[in-house]
Amino acid sequence: MSSIEHLRNFDQIKLLADPRRLKILRQLMAAPASLTQLGLVLGEHPAWVRHHLKQLEKAGLVEIVETRISSGVVEKFYRARAGGLLLQELILPEASSHPVVVFSGSHDLAVELLARELTRQLDVLTLPVGSLDGLMTLRQGLCHLSGAHLLDANGEYNTPFVQHIFPDRPMQIITLAHREQGLMTAPGNPKGIRSLADLARAGVTFINRNAGSGTRLWLDRQLQMRGILPEYIQGYQTSISTHTECARAVQSGKADAAIGLRAAAHQFGLDFIPLFHERYDLIFPQEQADLLSPLLDTLQTGPFRRGVESLTGYETAHTGEQIPI
Repeated sequence: MSSIEHLRNFDQIKLLADPRRLKILRQLMAAPASLTQLGLVLGEHPAWVRHHLKQLEKAGLVEIVETRISSGVVEKFYRARAGGLLLQELILPEASSHPVVVFSGSHDLAVELLARELTRQLDVLTLPVGSLDGLMTLRQGLCHLSGAHLLDANGEYNTPFVQHIFPDRPMQIITLAHREQGLMTAPGNPKGIRSLADLARAGVTFINRNAGSGTRLWLDRQLQMRGILPEYIQGYQTSISTHTECARAVQSGKADAAIGLRAAAHQFGLDFIPLFHERYDLIFPQEQADLLSPLLDTLQTGPFRRGVESLTGYETAHTGEQIPI
């Protein structure tokens, strides 16, 4: 059975940027072929094919699987070494006095504040993709640090998910903050939205968070517990990736309600109906601890904690605490 391989070598990626070589490789993923056969399929001279094929072979992307002799002519058959390729490459700025740290995970306003606090020590690049996708990105080595607020069926945050995704690597979980989420509505709450059940009412438009985000997973679990089918919620399939975008959508009238942070609702002057408090953690491999030491030190400082506490609905009593795994 053929497999998909991760393509992390940037030289290989550059090689496949040429559409001619990519076309040859895709043909050889489908079935082994000789130079003559490839030339006929591609409408090119075998010598042209040989030039590109040798580069693919040198890069380890194709291999010879059979050699036949017919009427004194030796013919080699090639195939791709993988049934499919997944391209993954993290491209960062040239090394400078400021090390670069990539954060990928659940969107959080305190993370944004933390990145600003670190500008003199680290360049923090952020990619809000949701809690689950952030952990998977971390697993794949495409970021240094992730952030999550994943609640399991037993009421435990993040630890079970980290244990499952990283069974073979020493990891650290550090609490960033506790925060409050709820329903964000337009000022004055003109649709009279009071609970999740109201999202299924006729005339109410909702905007959702992206699949894999901790907020979306919480919502889906709550809807299931209450017997509310997602298809009854107008706008359930429309999703965006940050609390800020959700708040902006409600403020602009594109949606009547969204689930998000109290702090985001406050920023945009929206009404807020509390739903739950949660713990938001930073997660990283132990091997990244030295690189992240300025970040971890900043969590303990008074100015940073006061900045987080100024975000409505945030608490810092446990900020910087390590969670046992």
